[in-house]
Amino acid sequence: MKISKMRFYGGSREKVCRLGLAHIFLELQEILISTEVCVLNKKQANGAGRVRELIDEKFGQYEDWVQSKSGDIDWVKRFRYNQTIVSRIGVEIQVSGRSDLLARDIVHIRNNLQDSHIDIGVIVVPADQFEYFLTDRVANFSYAVRYVEKELREAQSYPIILLAIEHDGFSDEPLPKKKTNKGKG
Repeated sequence: MKISKMRFYGGSREKVCRLGLAHIFLELQEILISTEVCVLNKKQANGAGRVRELIDEKFGQYEDWVQSKSGDIDWVKRFRYNQTIVSRIGVEIQVSGRSDLLARDIVHIRNNLQDSHIDIGVIVVPADQFEYFLTDRVANFSYAVRYVEKELREAQSYPIILLAIEHDGFSDEPLPKKKTNKGKG
């Protein structure tokens, strides 16, 4: 994938540098960039859940990224100096859920910041152009920015980074959609 946009809030850019998280932030970008995603060139034809699975698989190939259980921050990595944890970065991947789940991601980040479980939160969302090809109701970068800056304005004071991701190109086959609401019979 490609990272097409970044937006920094609450001193997050400065914290990445000051807390020694630049290496981990670069590694996060490497994980996203090295995840290959090609989509069918058709509106809402591609399963966003599969994009999430590909990203999670790539995180699993990198050392020391810890995946959280449901209801918490998706991925966390700690920066250690000798045996001491100096700082932590938390990542929420918002590519496969309804757009209103972005609010839950911000709450997860806020709570983990307040509990000192992380020092910076990153939210990964599809770029506006990428979202066009994914299943309905997925948040995009413009929506995420509007949400942080207009709907939940206090989130601007949290050290949050918004990252917009783009697909690598097009394929002849769509990314498979997940089957939900399987009824009896």
